[in-house]
Amino acid sequence: MHRTDIHTALTDLLFNPALTVEQATERHFTPDFRQRTDGEWADRAGFVDHIEHLRTVVAAGSVQVHDELCDGATYADRHTVEVTKQDGSTVRMEVYVFAEMAPDGRFNRIEETTLMLQGTAADRGLGSAR
Repeated sequence: MHRTDIHTALTDLLFNPALTVEQATERHFTPDFRQRTDGEWADRAGFVDHIEHLRTVVAAGSVQVHDELCDGATYADRHTVEVTKQDGSTVRMEVYVFAEMAPDGRFNRIEETTLMLQGTAADRGLGSAR
């Protein structure tokens, strides 16, 4: 398996209806995957639940990676996610990621902080994979 990255993982999770959430998750995240977003931890099951919810809210969107670094099992990036919701409103967030990669190239752990650029407080979870 090749090494994944945030752009590919988020695109498959949120914007690729040809893949189920479970297929996208399996492709990019290990079975024991954990994520901390803005101080809140989620295990893989909680992560999948969140992505399934996001797919009911998100109509379209894109991911733009500004900076990306890989060093062995360590991955870091800064990216912007722009989402158009089903109601037509737009959410834009900048996300800072530090992650641990598994030997098979999937994410094993992600810790991220988000910065709302456009949207409301209720939109906070739309810009991240949490």
